[in-house]
Amino acid sequence: MRRRTGRVGRILGVLAVLVLAALVGGYWYERPLLLTGTGYAAHNACAVTHLAGRSQPETDLPPNPLVPYLRSRVTDDGAAVQSSILGLLAKQKAWYVEGYGCVLGAEKPTLPAPTPVGATGNPFASAEAPTPDGAVSAALATAFGDDLSPEAKARLGTRAIVVIRQGKLVAERYAEGFTAQTRQLGWSMAKSVTDLLVGRLAEAGTVALSDARLRPEWTDDRARITMDDLLRMTSGLTWDETYALGTTITTMLYREADMAAYAASLPLAHPVGEYQQYSSGSTDIACSVLTQRTGAGADLPRRALFAPLGLSSAVWEPDGAGTPVCSSYLWATPRDWAAIGQFALQDGEWNGRHWLPEGWMAAASTHRGVAGEETGYAQGWWVNKLADGSLVEKDLPLDTYWAQGHDGQRLYVVPSAGLVVVRLGFSPEIEAKDLRTVGLVRDLLAAS
Repeated sequence: MRRRTGRVGRILGVLAVLVLAALVGGYWYERPLLLTGTGYAAHNACAVTHLAGRSQPETDLPPNPLVPYLRSRVTDDGAAVQSSILGLLAKQKAWYVEGYGCVLGAEKPTLPAPTPVGATGNPFASAEAPTPDGAVSAALATAFGDDLSPEAKARLGTRAIVVIRQGKLVAERYAEGFTAQTRQLGWSMAKSVTDLLVGRLAEAGTVALSDARLRPEWTDDRARITMDDLLRMTSGLTWDETYALGTTITTMLYREADMAAYAASLPLAHPVGEYQQYSSGSTDIACSVLTQRTGAGADLPRRALFAPLGLSSAVWEPDGAGTPVCSSYLWATPRDWAAIGQFALQDGEWNGRHWLPEGWMAAASTHRGVAGEETGYAQGWWVNKLADGSLVEKDLPLDTYWAQGHDGQRLYVVPSAGLVVVRLGFSPEIEAKDLRTVGLVRDLLAAS
């Protein structure tokens, strides 16, 4: 009996070792995916708390299988937010740095002293809250979903709308818990602002759209990629913009310290300049070129764009290498987002000075019709008029162009009507066609 008991014990021991090995092996196999989830959670919790001043960052986590297992806490020294799976696995930290927001990394990054940015020269920062007329109020009410059930209105997720007409603030509205002073993340609207940043440096003679040989490691056909290719998403570099665990976009944002280097390391999937594929990696490579040429690092947006325009709320978060994440991480109040739109509408003229090359926005909002996967993407901006003359949105004027970002962020510019419209929110479960933003702009045009 003792012999049999000993044999059973040995078998159980072997089984236990095998089970443990399988669990450990399974964890290390899935760890890259888990790190994507914990990186998102850590950065989100840090930024929502420090930049937006809100206390429930979990309300900005889109539904995904990891959410029930994510745990976030402030570290014992209060310097970072750490997220993990069940408090034990795949730990990631996001560090808050004054002037720069939150940065993922094992250690707190060392960044340059941020250039001071005041609101002087920004006419919208201190403008009195407007009293819109009935038609405008009705347009905003529809865009906020006042006609919907409470559940459907919550899914629509509109948090802020700001309207500028002929250079004046004419309407604004905010959801409960949000104000004119609440910073909100624009996600890929940052790509359109990147175009303005490139234009700012083009006016200064630091960069040109035709510049090639942009990265020293590009010694093959990638050396032909120009700044224009990066802005228009025709670099040809391999990419997958799907927001899912383990894709190139989520790997870059939540697992790579030097995001531009990661994106630049990928091989060509298409000939340079001949195929358009939406790529956050291309925008981050563009910003790495700008920071390298100016030597300004993470401070570049503050120095070159925020200070001249008086965007005192704007924060463009960098990666672990100190490069602004120009594809995704620009925070600003709705009014400052509207000021960005007005700056574009005025083709870079601000307080009597031209900050962009003449005609920059006309070129940036011109669609070239390159073969690919996008409809209406131009030079960092989405445009209504396609190269063949057809319209993306028949209800909007042909000269309309816009910035758009993940989860329902929109910034519309209608030069012919002198109209700028900002819609910010959290709408991960709403299709673009159901955001009510096109209807909002249409109704505001009718109300003018």
